[in-house]
Amino acid sequence: MYLHRYKRGLIFLAVLLPLLLVLAGCGKNSSGGTIVEGKVNVITSFYPIYEFAQAIGGEDANVINLLPTGVEPHDWTPRSQDILNASKAQLFLYNGARLEGWVPNFLKGLGNDAKVETVEVSQGIDLIEADGDDGHGHGEEAEHEGESNSEHEGEAADHHVDPHTWVSPKSAIVMAENIKNSYVSVDPEHQEAYEARYQELLGQLQALDAKFTEQLSALPNKEIVVSHQAFGYLCRDYGLTQHAIMGLSPEAEPRAQDLVALSKLVKEEGIRYIFFEELVSDKLAKTLASEAGVETLVLNPVEGLTKAQAQAGDNYFTLMEKNLQNLIQALQ
Repeated sequence: MYLHRYKRGLIFLAVLLPLLLVLAGCGKNSSGGTIVEGKVNVITSFYPIYEFAQAIGGEDANVINLLPTGVEPHDWTPRSQDILNASKAQLFLYNGARLEGWVPNFLKGLGNDAKVETVEVSQGIDLIEADGDDGHGHGEEAEHEGESNSEHEGEAADHHVDPHTWVSPKSAIVMAENIKNSYVSVDPEHQEAYEARYQELLGQLQALDAKFTEQLSALPNKEIVVSHQAFGYLCRDYGLTQHAIMGLSPEAEPRAQDLVALSKLVKEEGIRYIFFEELVSDKLAKTLASEAGVETLVLNPVEGLTKAQAQAGDNYFTLMEKNLQNLIQALQ
């Protein structure tokens, strides 16, 4: 019996140690950042906000992203070092819309002396209420501090807000303006520089929006099957309809009858591709594609970069351009 436990312990360590090494290596582009005196220190909750905050902040800002490279944000939680950094920062930018369920406890952990300004960058976006369970909630514990998106407060537990705002360039435009305004609020001395860099980012986002609008509107087909329900804003803004294998969370497992119904839909609608993501398992997407006799393609919710994408210099715009090309391939 004791030998059996000992062997089990060895197996556990053999699994755990490589995982710890991977996690240690991931921290480099994220929570490994340190506070820099003389700059606006900004803590961001995950990748798209980090990229926009860097673009607008430029040389006047030191931006630290909490989420490690290669980690999917739905179930991630911060470490004590992250709370310590945020307590010394001037800005904490998070998506809101129930993405980061850890935020209320995170803010409580900052202490009374912290002067960090907290900004929910999804403010002003017309949020989507999604059907079905999201598996664990994107923060059903979420208590919104201050004036942040008060319209969310008191929502019933069976209402699920789709948090994937940034996947649509139209929503990303609103988020970028909120980030710019937050910089001006804490550092009015450099307002002109923030405005100039924001205008440059805005131009890029507007060009991307125009490209999505023009090219997707010209396609004959509008139905897409995706691995998880992350494309509601993209579909709403550009006239598409998503059918998701999993719910709002990649952890929300489908029922057998849902997969059967999706397979039937794929065949009836003549859908030629099932979309999967790089940061979550592609097993169900590939199973469904095999059952329906179709192929798979990547549709990236841009929740974070893989290590390979980070090394290749990918960013929000390159990933969204690839999304557009894959949508064109699937829908023409």
